[in-house]
Amino acid sequence: MNFSQSSADFFSPAGADPLSALSSSTHLGIGAHADDLEILAFPGIATCFQHPKNRFSGVVVTNGAGAPRSGPFAKTTDAELIEIRKKEQRKAAELGHYASVIQLAHPSAALLQNDRSPIVADLVKILETARPQVLYLHNPADRHPTHIAVLLACIEALQKLPSSAQPQEVYGCEVWGDLDWVPSTQIVPLSCAAPETLGPSLLRCFRSQVEGGKRYDRAAQGRRYAQATFANPTQPDSAQEVVLALDLRPLLQNKISPAEFLSPILDRFRAETLARLTPAAAPA
Repeated sequence: MNFSQSSADFFSPAGADPLSALSSSTHLGIGAHADDLEILAFPGIATCFQHPKNRFSGVVVTNGAGAPRSGPFAKTTDAELIEIRKKEQRKAAELGHYASVIQLAHPSAALLQNDRSPIVADLVKILETARPQVLYLHNPADRHPTHIAVLLACIEALQKLPSSAQPQEVYGCEVWGDLDWVPSTQIVPLSCAAPETLGPSLLRCFRSQVEGGKRYDRAAQGRRYAQATFANPTQPDSAQEVVLALDLRPLLQNKISPAEFLSPILDRFRAETLARLTPAAAPA
């Protein structure tokens, strides 16, 4: 499979033919950066980990050159960081028993331009081959501009597919910013049933980030614990670790934009929040 960037990397940790490995995927995650998959798509990674039938594959869209760096990586050049992060993502794929991982190596600047057609074309190829049952993406309320650009490219690619080739489930998951503000009837809690050490261990593969000033290994698991416990004030916890997500299928079924999708959710959040601050009318 050829991609628009000659430096793209297609890797199957088990040594299988990468194309066959991608085709075997039941769960697919698409993230902007190396280590995004291990945060937003962790429910899928956990579901597939050591499972006899379920298989997880991941796609990283950017080359990771613009990441913050400090400590032992403070003087790392962009070119060096690209190679380091590529190896780190491969290591995480090995540890997590992924079927395959594709690193498309697009510069972040290309994503922030109006013409994302090469990226969309890459994603269409991948989605047509993988045909996953479940797809994990960034969510439209994410605060990172590159994450939103990747989401928009993913939605454009998905809308080019016939409905028969679209995933049965499509989730927009947390990375930069929590989703616990979303009305409870519209949030989807995704349980992460895996060994407690798996999530942090995956993120510690990304030494350039964890040792370079961003403790994603602690923060991501801490959020999953918090979302599980603070989900319902009147019920016992139903899971140990949870990632909150939005069901993005309406974007495909109704051919609406992410802005049109998110606007009524924001309106409902505003209405419900203000209603809690308004004293209830006394009974007549």
